[in-house]
Amino acid sequence: MSDVPFEEIPSLLLRTVPETAEFITEKYGMPAEAAVLTEDAPLDIHSVLANCFMTPILMPQLESDTPDQELLQRCWDFVERLTEHSLESVRGAAYFEVLEQFLNADGLVEAAWPYMKERTRARTLMMLDGYGVYLPGINRR
Repeated sequence: MSDVPFEEIPSLLLRTVPETAEFITEKYGMPAEAAVLTEDAPLDIHSVLANCFMTPILMPQLESDTPDQELLQRCWDFVERLTEHSLESVRGAAYFEVLEQFLNADGLVEAAWPYMKERTRARTLMMLDGYGVYLPGINRR
């Protein structure tokens, strides 16, 4: 899959996970469709991922007893695009604002694992091993 240009990542988020629109609108004080086209949106990628995607959308779904599987699939499709991006700044944003957040709560890696794609799983395994976190069925046999 080819890289999305850096400045189009917020638009990709909105297209892939339109449920983020409300939070993008709130963050920028303008309609999400316009906000993602501003020059500030890609520069705020860490904040956008944390405040418009991870906290309001992905985490609650992973913590839910009845998650929306189709939404989770789209979320992880988006994360995979970030983790395979050629720019380290984009891969780093995905790592710090998405994957590392799983270290803060029990059961999130296990809940996310079935939805993760190949590159995201590999990055997650490196992170877990790096922090000395071992989870049955994930990185502990």
